[in-house]
Amino acid sequence: MSPIQILKEIPLLKKIFSFIKKKDSKVFLVGGALRDILLGEKIITDFDFAVSGGAIKLAKTISSKIKGSLVILDRKFGCARIVKKEKEKTYTLDFTDFKGKDIEEDLYRRDFTINCLAVNPAQLRKERDLSLVLVDPYGGLKDLRNRMIRMVDKENFFQDPLRLVRAFSLAAQLKFKIEERTLREIKIQRNRLETVAFERIRDELFKILSVDNSFVFLKDMDRIGILERIIPEIKIMKGVEQGPYHHLDVWSHSLETLNQLEILLKELKRDRTLKEYLSEIIASDRRRYEMIKLGAILHDIGKPHALKRKEGKTIFHGHERIGRILTENICRRLKLSVKEEDAIKKIVYWHLRPGYLADNRLITPRARFRYFRDTVSEGVSILLVSVADQRATRGPKAKEKERKKHEEVVSVLIKEFFKKKKEKKLPRILTGDDLIKILKLTPSPLFGKILGKVEELQAIGEVKTKKEALEVAKKILKKEIRCS
Repeated sequence: MSPIQILKEIPLLKKIFSFIKKKDSKVFLVGGALRDILLGEKIITDFDFAVSGGAIKLAKTISSKIKGSLVILDRKFGCARIVKKEKEKTYTLDFTDFKGKDIEEDLYRRDFTINCLAVNPAQLRKERDLSLVLVDPYGGLKDLRNRMIRMVDKENFFQDPLRLVRAFSLAAQLKFKIEERTLREIKIQRNRLETVAFERIRDELFKILSVDNSFVFLKDMDRIGILERIIPEIKIMKGVEQGPYHHLDVWSHSLETLNQLEILLKELKRDRTLKEYLSEIIASDRRRYEMIKLGAILHDIGKPHALKRKEGKTIFHGHERIGRILTENICRRLKLSVKEEDAIKKIVYWHLRPGYLADNRLITPRARFRYFRDTVSEGVSILLVSVADQRATRGPKAKEKERKKHEEVVSVLIKEFFKKKKEKKLPRILTGDDLIKILKLTPSPLFGKILGKVEELQAIGEVKTKKEALEVAKKILKKEIRCS
């Protein structure tokens, strides 16, 4: 189906186009919808219209005609949105007064040339080729064909500095390159990001994390100083050398861990169970694999603060605890949800644990139970980051044999995680009520300690009856009395 056919075949647009043709105002379909249609996208649900005047009034009339929900976005600049549900799709239609005296001036004030395209719906009926009726004063169609992100004017970054990040999110999603002159201007203006609300920056950052090669774009953002404007904590990671197991400094290693993680995810893409786990929505439209990627970037963020030199050795003892605190600050600054923050903090805090397990000749049932108890739903997330972390560690002391064993252990634990997920949880054989009624205890933090220990022993098969559970409780109680 040709681009012009796609436009003509969307029933909702047919109604709107038919109505627009009867109006005196000049109305143009502009921006992202045209770009995506020209790129061959067939499912488009967001449409922007630029209007020569009276955009809010026009939106009210159209909303009434199509029975949509109207929201006035900006009375001063004449901007309104219609949301319309039709069958299984939800359409968003924005109507905005020209930013300038005509459509060419309006397009000039937009971000990138590939978004500076417009078409007058009245002309669509006469032509079969969309490019023949396309308003394209700044070479957007050519840049689309060359797969290039190019700014229209550097002043437009002043108008909305979020565009400094949007260049990368757009390039990531479309698999385009950013023109060198545009990159240079982004570097010059990068400090302007300080004026942008973090919620907006977060949304663009996660668009980058959502693609399968986000490493490439984040590396470019880092190269020109944009990434450290979003996460300033990474600045002191640069140049921090590590021990003989590593071949990269802390920050380069963190980026390489993301790279290795993305390679690993491609290797595992045929695993349907894992795919469902990774694709789970954690908050808004943000998915677990995006949290894992951010966790991979931040997993060693505590190292510069934990750095010590002892007997000629470089050590980072406790960096995971420091990292968890720093990660909490970053997540809150990015306005992530409690669930997202919890997931990323768990990845950072427990990322060393799989390595410790792999170092043992035999992993006991108790060790496995405690791993899954502590990591909860992020058990697999942490295992994946640990493999990527290991693969990104290629210093002279790193051994292939140890890496192979690490990955074998991780593979077994991933299978166990999903197996346990399908199993019904064992019913508790000892409850808080039992502790009150049988042992005459008063509710206290000790309850959690007793019940947790019983749950562990029950899970590994060492406690099977209430009588045995009560014996465990009594032993813990005696120990507490002796120590007090």
